[in-house]
Amino acid sequence: MAEGVPRRQSTLDEVAGLAGVSRSVASRVLNNAPHVSRAKREAVERAVHQLDYVPNPTARALATRQTGAAALVVSGEDPSIFADPFFAQVIVGASAALEDADLHLMLCLAASDRGRRRVEQLLRSKGADGVMLMALREDDPLARMAQEAEMPVVFGGRPVGLDPRWYVDVDNIGGARAATEHLISAGRTRVATICGRLDTEVGRARYRGYRDAMLAAGLEPYPPEVGDFTESSGAEAMAALLANHPDVDGVFAASDNMGVGALRTLREVGRPVPGDVAVVGFDDLAVARISDPPLTTVHQPIEGLGREMARMLVALINGQDPTPLILPTRLVARASA
Repeated sequence: MAEGVPRRQSTLDEVAGLAGVSRSVASRVLNNAPHVSRAKREAVERAVHQLDYVPNPTARALATRQTGAAALVVSGEDPSIFADPFFAQVIVGASAALEDADLHLMLCLAASDRGRRRVEQLLRSKGADGVMLMALREDDPLARMAQEAEMPVVFGGRPVGLDPRWYVDVDNIGGARAATEHLISAGRTRVATICGRLDTEVGRARYRGYRDAMLAAGLEPYPPEVGDFTESSGAEAMAALLANHPDVDGVFAASDNMGVGALRTLREVGRPVPGDVAVVGFDDLAVARISDPPLTTVHQPIEGLGREMARMLVALINGQDPTPLILPTRLVARASA
């Protein structure tokens, strides 16, 4: 070949011919579709290598009717929710896994009726190859939309009142139970909780874990003070706890943000931590390490949650049938308890 003359790109037909398979089988191998024998898959892979074949992304998308994108949809009211350290880590994990699969990440916030209509249009028009749904509340219309969607949908956390086929969650009950048991083992007998919204499964599960630990220890659970996982709500809930139960000597806050808010209130009213009141959070965000005092918390693999959601979605897009996944949690002891 003359110098400077570009080399002609090999075609899919040539790959199929060299591998001794049909064009459709070659296409399915290149798109990582299931139900292709190992021998045929290896033959196509050898042919791709020998011919230095590079799939055309546009043709590939048309052939598989795929958009090349996956959507992360969060049901929330605050557009700044994606800046929350929790969701930021979820995005990092999901983005990395989708990049490995050559899929782009779309972020959608269903914060209003208009936002939910956009998401519904996305689901109906198949504007993405698949969707990951997070932060659903009880009777959330997004859950119904997901059930009716003709595309793969993975739930991040289980929605209230539904038993989805595909989801990734963390051991919220076990983590909350471990947090409460840690306080009890330190001699705290008047342990209260600041729980998350009780119209969410995560809020209910973490309260359930707290309650289970208290009852198992022969202690009476306190009525929950409810926050919305923000620092300000944790501060307000802690003030309410002190007003209603001034003898409280331990607090399990169902998120680090709420735990840091509780620490702020305790500091403002002169209740030493952990001498007077011990506090445990949940998440193991960066804020837990730099709070005053550093916050004992329950570590959950937040980035891993995003990564496993994306991996499950990619498996569904490729025609596989993955099983639900529950990620483990562990206690991280620091100075607050």
